[in-house]
Amino acid sequence: MTSSLCDTIWLSEKRKNLLLLLMEGPRDIEQIKTSLNVNSKAMMPQIKILKKQELILQKGDTYELSEIGKLVVGNMLPLLNTLEVIEENKEYWASRDTSVIPADMFMRLGELGECMVIEPDLNHLFDLPREFTENLAKSGCILSSLSYYHPLYPSLYSKLAKSEAEVELVLTESVFERLKNDSPDDLQSLFDSENTTVAVCEESLGIPTIAVTDRFMYLCLFNRQGRYDHRKVMSFDASALRWGRELFMHYRKFAREVTDV
Repeated sequence: MTSSLCDTIWLSEKRKNLLLLLMEGPRDIEQIKTSLNVNSKAMMPQIKILKKQELILQKGDTYELSEIGKLVVGNMLPLLNTLEVIEENKEYWASRDTSVIPADMFMRLGELGECMVIEPDLNHLFDLPREFTENLAKSGCILSSLSYYHPLYPSLYSKLAKSEAEVELVLTESVFERLKNDSPDDLQSLFDSENTTVAVCEESLGIPTIAVTDRFMYLCLFNRQGRYDHRKVMSFDASALRWGRELFMHYRKFAREVTDV
């Protein structure tokens, strides 16, 4: 039966798409034809097969998932989401050191949804990506961990601290020391802000940057050679924001809050 169900689901794009459509709720044949861009002649044999396998039920003129169908499709979705994330940027994920992501979270990589890889501009290699800075400025709640010192970070986060945004920063010891020495005024602005929390982690975080706001999730990973190659991934999906917050909190627990220099 398992093999038969696998064949039923995976050997037909029409059947798979119909199951995913019905996960959203019951549909009549006209709605199915419109949503999937098919005609009745192409769809009815697939519906018959799914009914025979007891994955869908017909109630009057509408079709819906059976309880077994809901179970099967509910477990299909994480795999399909993961495949979509990987296939969209296969070379990027294949070249990253993902060992720093907790195993259970790595298995849920599909939650990143529709994400984009920001490639470095060789003419502006040490500029922060416009997609990052513009959306950061519009964010009201910001969680960010920094494992390396970027010369633009002090003024950027100092400006955010002076705004009404809620900011929580996790810094490595080396980044914190660099801020004290090179940007003491900006660091003091962080401490002076009632809406800003600064925490320091004595050990390396293993991830160059994590930034999660109420608008986006932004992640930098080292490549497999342990180098930072200025490539980042960014997503605006709600599931990615939840995933990113969880990753931030995983590293936040290793840091201690500091309130002055």
